[in-house]
Amino acid sequence: MSLGIILVSHVADIPIGLHKLLKEVAADVPITLAGGTEDNRVGTSLEKIQQALVDNPADDILAFYDLGSAKMNLEMAIEFSDKSVHLFDTAFIEGAYTAAALIQAGVTLDEITQQMQPLKIK
Repeated sequence: MSLGIILVSHVADIPIGLHKLLKEVAADVPITLAGGTEDNRVGTSLEKIQQALVDNPADDILAFYDLGSAKMNLEMAIEFSDKSVHLFDTAFIEGAYTAAALIQAGVTLDEITQQMQPLKIK
């Protein structure tokens, strides 16, 4: 089983910057991005999210998002995806960073899920 990450944000530049940060600790982790609307305005795009899921070569995808409507679109995309996607309700940057570092270190999905619990937003 291979693990990857998808980053979903309302602004196209946010996941690009976060991706740069994550690659510092997780050079080998497949990370795909979906930021902004189809015409790059503020918002999210179901189509961009679906494409990011398709483009990620991992078997299991850990999904991180910035705001509630991004979560809603992620949930819809997950329904249409053949991949196993694990949606994390954590602080966007801290959650994605932690997961990327753990994946790079070879930590299992179950262990990652346990370690993400303290970062969960309630």
